[in-house]
Amino acid sequence: MQILLNNYMIVGAIFLFGIGFMILLLHNNLIKKIIGMNIMDTSIFLLFVNLGYIKGKEAPIIIDGVMHASGYVNPIPTGLMLTGIVVAVSVTAFMLALTIKLYEKYGTIELDEIQNLRGD
Repeated sequence: MQILLNNYMIVGAIFLFGIGFMILLLHNNLIKKIIGMNIMDTSIFLLFVNLGYIKGKEAPIIIDGVMHASGYVNPIPTGLMLTGIVVAVSVTAFMLALTIKLYEKYGTIELDEIQNLRGD
């Protein structure tokens, strides 16, 4: 139990990922699936930013002279997460555009109804 309390950010990220994954699996509505995918993305960002943080270290911004490299937090995980956020927003916009096109063609955003209309 103490391990869970000490790593509450990691436990929260895993919990959020599970919520997003269950939304993705259990709902037929495309908008809800997109929301589930965004929750999963956010949980991964939370996990990596939490793992990249080192208590007692400073951000790699030089203010009062250069310290030794061991005094700074590694900036690579943060940079990767910024890139991941840009990719996640782009994928979300693409999925929403596809959802709009599906709605224009079939008049619904429910996957089971679209499959019935297609005859699959």
